[in-house]
Amino acid sequence: MRALARLTPTRAERLAEWAVEALVDEAELSPKPAMVDRRGQGAHRDLNLGLMLASAEALRPCFQAMAEAAELKLPAADLRRLIGRLGRDGEAAMLQVTGGVNTHRGAIWALGLLVTAAVQGRPASAQALCLAAGHLASLPDPETPKAAPSHGQRVAQRYGVGGARAEAAAGFPAILQRGLPQLRASRQAGSGEQNARLDALLAIMTRLDDTCVLHRAGPAALSAMHQGAQAVLDAGGSASLAGRRRLLALDCQLLAANASPGGAADLLAATLLVDRLEPRLPGDL
Repeated sequence: MRALARLTPTRAERLAEWAVEALVDEAELSPKPAMVDRRGQGAHRDLNLGLMLASAEALRPCFQAMAEAAELKLPAADLRRLIGRLGRDGEAAMLQVTGGVNTHRGAIWALGLLVTAAVQGRPASAQALCLAAGHLASLPDPETPKAAPSHGQRVAQRYGVGGARAEAAAGFPAILQRGLPQLRASRQAGSGEQNARLDALLAIMTRLDDTCVLHRAGPAALSAMHQGAQAVLDAGGSASLAGRRRLLALDCQLLAANASPGGAADLLAATLLVDRLEPRLPGDL
């Protein structure tokens, strides 16, 4: 009996597993416009699918440690400081595996907050989960290194957009208002799981001020992303012939601009994690 008990994963281990699965599902989803997928590197010269999968697995201890930190029942400010430290440790592990390539920095932030919030507040719905994560995101982290701003931070300042931190602090509206509703609507319409996930990604892309796109190609490419993603959904989504043609046209357009919607990809992974978690909330994690 003791041997069997040791084989039963802890809550933190299960949450880490679901977070890694969400990253793997996002990476393998194809065809994603101008992104790494099973077809190739997209607009990236330094990334490939194997590297994305290795990075996802390297983050398992980070997500598990964040869930375990939430079990300590610390004051919110102390928990925010601790998960910030754990996130930086996870980023270091990611960079070691990838040889210095940033594969999942934004995903560590988004999925780490969600994993922590799932334990900390015992939320009973996707909305409550995202709002709890948003509350954590809005707290200051006094241990944040005084380093040079990231590409995303510089772009957010230059163009006056919120970026990943503002999205999280607002309670992940891209998940609650676009990604998750579209994912479930496409499933309900019989689109199939892969097409439902593509449609969810496109729904996020229709409105997101994706700092990855802005950094690589500026506002014109961002506008093209918004309009092109909406055109796919308006044509019937990725499961339809007309929608698939629009999707491939958007892929070509973003590739020509060297614009990869990495922020949208991170939020799709977060959407897939929330989708996994909601049926298990609040107590069946």
